[in-house]
Parts: sequence; C-alpha cells; structure tokens
Amino acid sequence: MSLTRLIAAACVVGVWLLLCLWAWRRARRHDTQQALALQALNTPAADDTLLVAFATQTGYAESLAAQTADSLRAGGLTVRVAALDQLDLTRLAGYRRMLFIVSTYGEGDPPDAAASFAGQMQGPATGAPALAGAHYAVLALGDSEYAQYCGFGHRLNDWLHTQGAAPLFDLVDVDNGDPAALRHWQHHLGLLAGRSDLPDWQAPVYEPWRLAGRVCLNPDSLGGPCYLLTLTPPASGQSHWQAGDIAEIGPRQTRGGPLLAHREYSIASLPEDGAIQLLVRQMRSADGGLGVGSGWLTHIARLGDEIDLRVRTNRNFHAPDDGRPLILVGNGTGLAGLRALIKARRAQGPSRNWLIFGERNAAHDAFCHDDIAAWQEDGTLERVDAVYSRDQETRRYVQHLLREQADRVRSWVDAGAAIYVCGSLQGMAGGVDAALQDILGDVRLQSLQHSGRYRRDVY
Repeated sequence: MSLTRLIAAACVVGVWLLLCLWAWRRARRHDTQQALALQALNTPAADDTLLVAFATQTGYAESLAAQTADSLRAGGLTVRVAALDQLDLTRLAGYRRMLFIVSTYGEGDPPDAAASFAGQMQGPATGAPALAGAHYAVLALGDSEYAQYCGFGHRLNDWLHTQGAAPLFDLVDVDNGDPAALRHWQHHLGLLAGRSDLPDWQAPVYEPWRLAGRVCLNPDSLGGPCYLLTLTPPASGQSHWQAGDIAEIGPRQTRGGPLLAHREYSIASLPEDGAIQLLVRQMRSADGGLGVGSGWLTHIARLGDEIDLRVRTNRNFHAPDDGRPLILVGNGTGLAGLRALIKARRAQGPSRNWLIFGERNAAHDAFCHDDIAAWQEDGTLERVDAVYSRDQETRRYVQHLLREQADRVRSWVDAGAAIYVCGSLQGMAGGVDAALQDILGDVRLQSLQHSGRYRRDVY
C-alpha cells in the first residue's frame, strides 16, 4: 500500500473516531440534561409554575417547546420544560397550567419516546378526575397528507379533558410547520404572558391594504368604542378569503413607524363585498394608554393610510358545506366572525340560522342592527336572540339564554345543527361551553366537536 493510501485510510479512521466521540459526548450531554430535567420534575413546583411538555420524533417539537418557554419567560412567568415520557398523571397533577407540543408519527401514532405516556392514556378513567381545576392547551404537529392528521395531539387533548382539565384555548393544528398556525399559537402565548409586544418567531409577509372606512358603532356606550373598519385590497393581485378566516395586522405605534408583532381579527365580510371589514373595540391599558393593535387601527392610522395585512386561513371556522341548521353564538366584536358566516349562508341559499348575540345595552350596543334586521326580513335568520347584560338589575349573558332555550337547542341539534361560537375566551366561551355540556351532555358535545359540528373562534 502506498504512503498516500495509508494517509487517506488514517484520515478516514480519524474522522470516524471523531464522529464517534462527538456522538458519545452528545449522548452523554443529552442523558445529563434528561437527568437534570427529571430531578427538577421531582422537585415540587411553585403554584404559578407553567409546565411546557413536548413529544418529538425529529426534535422539532422540542425546539418549539424551547421557543414557547422563552416567550412565556419574557412575560415574567415561571416555566418548567419536560419531555412527555418523563411525565405521568401524578406529576401532571402538580401543575395548574400546562402546554403540550406534540408530534404525530405515521398514521396517528405518538412519537417513539412518548409511547409509554400514550399507554397511560389507554386505560379507563377511575375515581375523581385527576386534573380537575387544571388548565391546558395543545399544539398538535402533523401532516395533512396522512389520514390521522395530528391524531396523537387530538387524542391527548381529549384525554386531558376526560381527566377534568379545562382548555386555556382551543387546540392548534400545525400542518408541516405552517407559520400562520405557529403565529396563532404565539398570539395565545402573548395573552398568557400579558405581553402584547412579544416578537413574532417568523414575521408574516404582509400586503399593503388601505384603510377606507372607520365608523363608530356604539357612541355613548358604557364599553370601549367599537368600530367597523373597511380595508380595501392592494391594486395588484387577487385577494381571497372565506367566512371564518382571520386578518393578521401589522400595527405601528406611529404613522410610518416600525412594524410591531402581529394582531389577529376575525373577518366580518366576504370577498364579494370588495373589502375586508373588521369589528375592533378600542382597548386601553390600566394607565389609559391605547392598545397596540386597536390603537393603530382605530386612532393612529388615518383614512387612506396603508395597513399591513395578511389573511390567515382558519379552516376550523369555515361555514358548513351543506345546508344544515346553524346556531351562531357570540358577544361583542365576536359578531364579526358570525356576520361573515351569515353572509356566506345567505349566498348558499335557504337554510335555518339562529343568531344569539350579547352586548351591554340595547340602546347603544346593537352592532350591525340594520344588517340583522334585513336578514330576519328576508329569512336568512330564522331566529335572533339578543342579550344585553346591563339592561336589567341581574347580569344576563348568552349562556343564560342558552340554558333558558335548552329544549330548542336540543331540537336544533337533533335536526343536525352545527354550533359556531365567536367572541371572548374569558367568560363567554367558558360559560357557553358549560351551558352546552349541561344541555347536551359532555359525551354528546365532545362528539359534536369531533364531527365538526361544534366550532369556536375565541380570543
């Protein structure tokens, strides 16, 4: 063998040995990290500690868990991160708030490392729910090319519910790393952290829309002013969306200032209207300062100004393909998403639609009253029930009306109705969910959710 070949062979062996050393050190570092994480898990958590758990096949879910934890810590929250295989029901019961970021492997299977935890989810629930009083959310990673898209994430979500935990917000599906779905997850993280200025992990690619109209819908209201905004599309390109989709807005603190983290708003119109319309309530902080998104849209930007906007598809809130009856429930600016759905139903042709809407006072807060009256007149809306909480001594909300109309709700559901809820996550969404559980039963309501007949756009 020539000297050249000997040197080449020695180099190959050397590289192989270096790779072996690197792999060994990496495995040792991973084992050390796992041991430290397990030791931390065995230490009692403070009451306000938020658990971020992940189940990963390729490392992607673990990376997103780290980003999630960083975002929450930026808001001053105490966070503990753990792999799902390090957890069991006893450990989970030590936390009041939990976020799960989980991949689905193959046809609905858990990642290999989460197989033992998935086995714990198989047995029937016994005794009192172990997670009663806890709150959770699930980010489900998957590939829609597979039949059991995000299957493990959905099963985990159902299991947590059966263990007595309540959702912080609805499950978020991510199809092949969809950046729009991840921005939606970040939106909820910002709400949890109480920070509206958390930077986007990946900024949206906006289009320049134009603010063409801004009308206050509730002068002299006890609540903050609510505006109907009209935004016209850019001259180039075709803009398309469906009822139920979301407008992501890039706000600014001053005209011409830098873009801030995105804000999300339910779209209140259809492409046939020629513009995106939004219902935006002007928010103010405790010190009187304007909210970042609402301040930009309702006060800082002027008519004719460009608004950075991106449409995010929200398949979970699209209108049914058929003419099944529809119960639409919402409060406040949640009427935006319901308004677009009603417009879509009207365009589809005859169908049964029941609108249940709540606000403060009938004299000032009857948003879109002329539209609703016209839809009642032409038969688009078979029934409308408006609930105004401050118009009587005892506060009354949409969930109270649902309970009063329990027999009618059951009759509509028996006839195949789907239920769509849009509006406040705090208060309204939970109250409506509890009312529907009492009216329909938990098993039936969960069945409606699985079949796409119970859908929510809550924030």
